[in-house]
Amino acid sequence: MKVLVLKRSSAKGPVAKRSSAQGPSAQKPSIAGRLRGGFESLVSTAAAASTVALTFCFVAAGAAGAPQPAPSAAAPASASASSGATRPNPCARNVYNCPDTPNPLPATKTIWLEEMTWMDVRDALSAGKKTIIIPTGGVEPNGPWVALGKHDYILRVTCEATARKLGNALCAPIIPFVPEGDLEAKTGHMSSVGTISVRQETYEALVTDITRSMKAHGFENIILISDNGGTNQGGMKAVAERLNAEWGRTLVYYIPEYYQSWEGADAILLKKGVTKAGVRDGLHDDPSVTTLIMLADPNMIRWSERVKAGKATIDGVPLTDKKQVQAWGEELRDYRAGVTAEAITKAIAKAMAVAQPAVRADAAADATTPIAAAAATASAN
Repeated sequence: MKVLVLKRSSAKGPVAKRSSAQGPSAQKPSIAGRLRGGFESLVSTAAAASTVALTFCFVAAGAAGAPQPAPSAAAPASASASSGATRPNPCARNVYNCPDTPNPLPATKTIWLEEMTWMDVRDALSAGKKTIIIPTGGVEPNGPWVALGKHDYILRVTCEATARKLGNALCAPIIPFVPEGDLEAKTGHMSSVGTISVRQETYEALVTDITRSMKAHGFENIILISDNGGTNQGGMKAVAERLNAEWGRTLVYYIPEYYQSWEGADAILLKKGVTKAGVRDGLHDDPSVTTLIMLADPNMIRWSERVKAGKATIDGVPLTDKKQVQAWGEELRDYRAGVTAEAITKAIAKAMAVAQPAVRADAAADATTPIAAAAATASAN
C-alpha cells in the first residue's frame, strides 16, 4: 500500500519569515514582532493539520481496497454484525442462551409447543419427537351455551390425545383464525356478532408460514388438521401440496380423516342410545361437541349456569351428571384421536415407502414408535 503525503510549502515573505535583525529588538521582540510570530505559528499548525488529514484520507482509501482479515472464529458473532449476515453471539449475554447448554430442569410433560421452553423443544427433537401437528379451529357462533372458540377447546383435547398416541409428536398452537364468511357481505358465520373471519389467502398464508417455521426447526413430519369444515379443509390440502412440490419431498401431511371422525363420534353416541335419530335443538351445537368440551373446560359450555337454570340438555341429552358427560367425552376423544393417529401413521409410512432407499433405511432403523414401525413394514414390502 502506497501512502501519499502532501506537504504544503512554507509561505514566503516577511509574514512567514521572522526578522533576523540584531540588537535589542532581537532580544526583546516588539509587539508587532510577537504578533507576526504568533500568526506564523498559527499558519504552521494549520499546515501540519492539513498534512495529517490528507495522509489519513489516502491511508483509509488504500485500506478500503485491500483484502480484510476474516473475523476470528473465537470472536463474538457481533464482530461482523454490520454486514447483516450474522447476529450477536447470544452466549455473550447468558450461558442459558447458548444452543448447546443443558436444560437445568427436568423434561416437561406437556406436548403443547407454546407451553414449552426453547430448551424443551430442542430436547424433544433430539429425543425423536420430530412430528408436529398444526391444528386450526375457529371463532364462530355456537348457540346460547357454547363459547365462540368451540373448535379450539375441542382441539385442546383431541390434538393432545393424538400426539400422545403417536408417541413422537407435539402440537403447535391452535390457529383460531379461519375463513368464516365474507368480511363485507357478512356471509356464513359472519352474520353473527363475535365471529372472526379471515380471507382464504390469509388463512393459507398463515398455515404456510407456520409450516415453514416448523421445517426450519427440524420437524420432519408436519401434520395439518382442522376441526372446522368449509374451505379450511381445502386450504390445508392446497398448502400441503404446494410445499411438498416446492421441497421435492413429502414433509407436510393433510389429514382429512380427523374432520371426518366427527361422523364416527356421532355414530358412537347414537349406537349407545345417548342420542336419538332426528332429535335436534336446531343449534350449532350437539352432544358430541358438548361432551368433548366438557373435558377441556366445563365453563365453556356454561355447565354450572345451565344446571342452575334448568337448561342442561342438548338435543334431548341430559347433561346434569357431570361425570357421565365427561365419560362420554373421553370415549369420543379416544375414538377421534385413534382414527387420526392411524391415518397419520399410514400417510407417513406411505410417503417413506416411495422415498429414496437410504431415507427408508434410516427411518426403519428405529422402530420404537408406531410411525417408525409402520415405515419399517412399508419399506420391507
